[in-house]
Amino acid sequence: MTELLVVDRLGHRGDGIADTPTGPLYVPYALPGETVEVEPFAGHHDRRHVVRIVVRSPERFPPICAHFGICGGCAVQHLTPQHYRTWKRGLVNDALAQAKIDAPLDDLVDAHGDGRRRAVFHARRKSHDVLEVGFTAYRAHHIVPIDRCPVLAPSMHHALDVTWALAEMVDGVTKPLDIQVTATDGGLDVDLRGSGRLQPDLMARLAAVSAAQRLARLTRHGELVAQHTAPTVQMGPARVALPPGAFLQATAAGEAAIAESVRRDLGDARMIVDLFAGLGPFTLRLAGQARITAFDVDTAAIASLRLAAAQTSGLKPIFARVRDLFRQPLTASELANFDAAVFDPPRQGAQQQARALAAASLRVIVAVSCNPATFARDARILIDGGYRLTSVTPIDQFRYSAHVEIVGRFER
Repeated sequence: MTELLVVDRLGHRGDGIADTPTGPLYVPYALPGETVEVEPFAGHHDRRHVVRIVVRSPERFPPICAHFGICGGCAVQHLTPQHYRTWKRGLVNDALAQAKIDAPLDDLVDAHGDGRRRAVFHARRKSHDVLEVGFTAYRAHHIVPIDRCPVLAPSMHHALDVTWALAEMVDGVTKPLDIQVTATDGGLDVDLRGSGRLQPDLMARLAAVSAAQRLARLTRHGELVAQHTAPTVQMGPARVALPPGAFLQATAAGEAAIAESVRRDLGDARMIVDLFAGLGPFTLRLAGQARITAFDVDTAAIASLRLAAAQTSGLKPIFARVRDLFRQPLTASELANFDAAVFDPPRQGAQQQARALAAASLRVIVAVSCNPATFARDARILIDGGYRLTSVTPIDQFRYSAHVEIVGRFER
């Protein structure tokens, strides 16, 4: 049974929202001002599926991908570029307002660059004869098979061919596969997940596929299957060897834009602590001007950071330490050894570490986040501790999605 709805606003996930007497209804791929005929969205009482657009918004824009609206990867390809930028910047503005934070908010920085340099593809075998490889559908578990993805960087141009070839080879394995592909300077770095233990004959066949596809490296849950060359990426002046399945910012331009904002906001600080440092995208760039101590829970990432630092000339001392900052955040007394800090936690933010930072006497703190809500929450902790949020820079490396990076500068 269908009904007509008028869409009132665009939500923080990119859904159109119709405000009704019984509460908001969420309509994916609908825009404010549109009248849409909708039907129930299976499994979600507060969501509706668009059957047809009765009155079209002038802000509607032709999507760049034939899979848009079916594949769940992109949320807002249908919005004009100008209104898209306004909406994405508004995600940060709304989160700050909700936390009652008044701070200067810069214009949105476009950091899509050449496109995404990493992606996780999914492979499922529906039956013995039907293999599906692609991305998951919107709010569903089934796979949308795709033949191309226009948001990927040119360096990922044959990632789908690789994914199909590997998935077809793991024919006897009935579990679903997740295949992480990262573009590196040496070629594609691929990690298979969900395959279970591989028998030696299958390992040999996968190694043959890796050679035929000219992969830099193929691993299974981090276990080496085959390697043709070391997968490395350039981070500022350093070349960093990637551990299997390593985390990187989604785009090279995004990493550079975030790092430049961090460098600018740290100013002339000379003793800097880098919290949740990962492979060192900030540390390795900042070490040309300052002494850096870096902390992260990922042992392999810290090992790669140490090696990259040792092999790069012209850097000031870098001290890289393994530490779980969720379980053991740096204390205010430990932070007294530094004049500035940068912290870039996962999406859930870092409440305990933010509290310790708020109790410290650092001159400058730079917070980096990919989640406006947890950024605002941690920012409120710092502000309540006596810091002022003097600038906020939203950075868009996840074009067409509801994700946005944020760099905020706090000072005493």
